[in-house]
Amino acid sequence: MSFGPPAGLPGVDALTPNALVLTGRVTRADVPGLCAELEALLSGAPAVAVVDCDVGGVVHPDLTLVEAIARLGLVARRAGGVELRLRNVPDELGALLDLVGLTDVVRNVRPVTE
Repeated sequence: MSFGPPAGLPGVDALTPNALVLTGRVTRADVPGLCAELEALLSGAPAVAVVDCDVGGVVHPDLTLVEAIARLGLVARRAGGVELRLRNVPDELGALLDLVGLTDVVRNVRPVTE
């Protein structure tokens, strides 16, 4: 018996639909706006325990992106202990997060699915 592919979008968890999507190149000037976007997302859903941050569309991961992720993690924790979960993490970004010791701070780092 075959049931076919699962319903819904691949890689999107229906139980935690709150998501912040980062695309392109993230600059220092972008970081305050990203933090404000996350704060708005969290204020609109007061019972959120986890927010996903999809970084699969980011080009040229660098330390500016790592700083942005660290600040987003702080915003999430200050909003009542919300966990920031990264999705579709490019290998280069995963290595940078590991290098600066943020893989323990930003948990549930999920690599790019193939």
